[in-house]
Amino acid sequence: MRHIFAICFFLTFIFCAHSLSAQQDSGAEKNNVFMISEENLRDKIRGGLLGQILGNLNGIPHEMQYIQDPGEVTNYVPALPDGARTDDDTDFEWVYILEMQRRNTLYLSPEEIAGLWKERINRRIWCSNQYARQLMDIDLVPPLTGNLLLNPWAEFNISGQFLCETFGLLGPAMPQTASRIGLNYTRVAIDGEPAQTTQLFNTMIATAFVTKKLEVILEAGLAAVDPKSRLHKIIRDVQKWHRAYPKDWKRTRRELRDAYSQVGGAMRDRNGYELNTAATIAALLYGNGDFAATLQHAFNFGWDCDNTAATAGTILGVTKGYRWMLAQGWQIVDRYKNTTRQNMPDNETITSFADRLIDLAQKVILDQGGQQKSSNGRVFFLIPKETPAPVTPFFDGVGLQRQMVTAHRENIRSDVMANDLKTKARGAYMAICFGLAEELKASHPEYWPEALEALQGTEQVIQVLFHHSPVPAAESLREKVLQAGVVAPPEKRKLWE
Repeated sequence: MRHIFAICFFLTFIFCAHSLSAQQDSGAEKNNVFMISEENLRDKIRGGLLGQILGNLNGIPHEMQYIQDPGEVTNYVPALPDGARTDDDTDFEWVYILEMQRRNTLYLSPEEIAGLWKERINRRIWCSNQYARQLMDIDLVPPLTGNLLLNPWAEFNISGQFLCETFGLLGPAMPQTASRIGLNYTRVAIDGEPAQTTQLFNTMIATAFVTKKLEVILEAGLAAVDPKSRLHKIIRDVQKWHRAYPKDWKRTRRELRDAYSQVGGAMRDRNGYELNTAATIAALLYGNGDFAATLQHAFNFGWDCDNTAATAGTILGVTKGYRWMLAQGWQIVDRYKNTTRQNMPDNETITSFADRLIDLAQKVILDQGGQQKSSNGRVFFLIPKETPAPVTPFFDGVGLQRQMVTAHRENIRSDVMANDLKTKARGAYMAICFGLAEELKASHPEYWPEALEALQGTEQVIQVLFHHSPVPAAESLREKVLQAGVVAPPEKRKLWE
């Protein structure tokens, strides 16, 4: 079997090398093997990263500005006249990428991820990521930090999409692999529906290496979403509205706002996957392959639009390529200035960041059974194509508490009885979240008050719950914590400087 596979690869290589010569390096495929030259792979990865950064940083002035009504941005020209800087849309992934390179691994362990956060990710973090970071202070590690019962943002937060795009660039023509890598990192702060957005967008990015046709890219993304997920209906609705109002994006924007607003435009909407995923898909459809027009639509659709523009920009950056983007005459300074992350390089550039991705993408290709070949002085990669499909099923939390109790009851009991205060606090927090507080209070009356006092002493965790989580799930959790005997802090204070 191995010999047959090798022969197929060789024949495919001969076919594709000839095809690529004729197609001027546009990429070729045969027998479910995709072939891409090293320079084209580099061009697409660099284009994807630059597209992501342009969408992110050019979108920041419009972030959270257009909630009830759309924006009126016109005549947008992509530019980075002062170069790029770190922002949460790219710098979480930057931290991971450097460590993945250093350790020569694609999947950092939960303990390694938590250690990185404590060392490097302590400021300019918000919402679900901010909550996850405080849970790490009581030694909870991923994916528990993104568990629906432990993190009240996890059920809806858009970290599943705006922290996944860079990993999509590591899996050209390999959507399932790209999704698995992405989920290893996005589930630090999310689960449920937001995990489906990781699969959606990483698949779309992986597919963009193979085709420029947006309808094919979008259908591939949809195939990677569990059919039970609400995301399916959201995407189909946007497609339906686009067909009904092909020249009226404002009508589509109004339709999706009315259909998917949860809390009248409050934080749950602004930071939720429903409106922001819909806005990303709508921007791609109305932009119709035009890079600047797509990002302009993303800004105007609103909500957390720097993130939606970054996702759309990544997809089109791959299809367009870096060389095309530089040829547009946009003012782009090749700098990636570190303004946010501790113990990280100060001399990074956009291209050096992209080169890290290229290095890891080549590792992914070879690890997944691909091959590197040379022909006429050029290097090519033969990549076994993957069929878009969900790699993690959807679940909405029904029955989750029972599963968590079964899996963690004894560990929670041990934590509550431990001598270490941080461990006691973790035990008390998990017991409250999983509905075990009364049981432990009755069965271990000598230990439970101490555990509760230890939790009260974890100021950051109590702060983030009571004063930095204005979302419905946190209201329910606050009631449980108060009922258990924890006292709310009297005033809000900063979690980071």
